Amino acid sequence: MANILMDPIGRLMGLRYKSHPWHGIDIGNEAPEILMTFIEMVTTDTVKYEVDKVTGYLKLDRPQKYSNTVPALYGFIPQTYSGERVAEFCMEKTNLKDIKGDGDPIDICVLTEKQIVHGDILVRARPIGGFRMLDGNESDDKLIAVLNNDAVYGNYKDMSDCPELVIDRLKHYFLTYKDLPGQESKVEITDTFGIEEAHEIIIRSMEDYKRKFDSLDSALSNV
Repeated sequence: MANILMDPIGRLMGLRYKSHPWHGIDIGNEAPEILMTFIEMVTTDTVKYEVDKVTGYLKLDRPQKYSNTVPALYGFIPQTYSGERVAEFCMEKTNLKDIKGDGDPIDICVLTEKQIVHGDILVRARPIGGFRMLDGNESDDKLIAVLNNDAVYGNYKDMSDCPELVIDRLKHYFLTYKDLPGQESKVEITDTFGIEEAHEIIIRSMEDYKRKFDSLDSALSNV
């Protein structure tokens, strides 16, 4: 997909300004097999960081209430959007109704043997599957990928290659990271899926992004 936001701005501004990590970074020509991801959090983070949708800067969302930390690099896929097409796929696979996309880019965890010490970085990753997660009536898929050419995880081709312990740790994190004392969680993981469904979600989310931000593309084409 073309870099619809930064192409015209980049021609005017050159390298003086940082690209918006959601809109200004190319997913790459090899997507959905290999794609560029933006990492917000690493395994040593004890607070939750996320990109501010307006400014593109990394912001502190909240400190973790409990001692769990994310067991992989955690971020999102640029120029994707969890909208109508993603929600349709979720309903097709779960036989549930009235599900909608959560309106965010698609989340992704990237497995690597390397110690990455901070987020706010770009990583080339290869999706191998994921978890179909619901937050209330919203689709909140969590894709699992491996760092491209990683020495340990690089040979994983599908979620079936991933050790059960790694999958359980990832599930536990996502089922508890929004927990608040005295409040019942609305988050559930309905199933685990492999590489084919991960690719389908990426393709649909790219289509949703194009539909959502088509007017932005039109407006910037005249810059």
